[in-house]
Amino acid sequence: MSDKITSIEATDLQPAQIEAYLLEHPEFFHQHLALLENMSIPHPSGNAVSLISKQLEIFRGKHKELENQLTALIEIAKDNDITLNQMHELTLALMEAHSVDEVVINLDKVFKECFLTDFSSVRIIKQDTESLNSDVFVEIDDENLQHFIQILSSNQAKCGRPTLAQAKFLFGDVATEIKSCAIIPMAFTGLEGLIAIGSKEDARFHYSMGNLFLTQMSEVIATRLIALLD
Repeated sequence: MSDKITSIEATDLQPAQIEAYLLEHPEFFHQHLALLENMSIPHPSGNAVSLISKQLEIFRGKHKELENQLTALIEIAKDNDITLNQMHELTLALMEAHSVDEVVINLDKVFKECFLTDFSSVRIIKQDTESLNSDVFVEIDDENLQHFIQILSSNQAKCGRPTLAQAKFLFGDVATEIKSCAIIPMAFTGLEGLIAIGSKEDARFHYSMGNLFLTQMSEVIATRLIALLD
């Protein structure tokens, strides 16, 4: 008899055949120890719980817990690798830019290719923007900034579905396509402004998302913009 005893195709085997096979191959479980983890083997102990059964139950529980922990650690490592690569590409794109407008263009490309988003926007709040040949700059007293007071004052990124007024100010003609976005203040730098990343998907930027990576990203972007503006 072949090792079909271990295959799901062996469901038509009779108990007597299995018994005969095991008697003929007493070393079977030495070569297939993993099977024992999922088997229930009775022990003649009456109504009392067998100590061996209890130990095996505990062993299986711990083994499953360790498997789950290992799986979680592997997923975290994968996420960290992705995040590191995204930040690397973002930094390179910023360093290759030699003007504010080039920063905006390069960011849009990186966000689409590496972050898999659909739209991006940068708004820098400054005085006397008439002399600056870019749509990126916004006057300090621009009434549209009223829609972002809480975000700017809290220095905290906000994820979720933007209001229509927010989307129009940040994304212009494609505002109605924005189903979710991350609005990130340029916090902890010498520059005041907003960075926005938009998506056509509702769940892409959820309100429960963490802010640490977004804040760090805004610091890197703002630092490069400050250098170019100086």
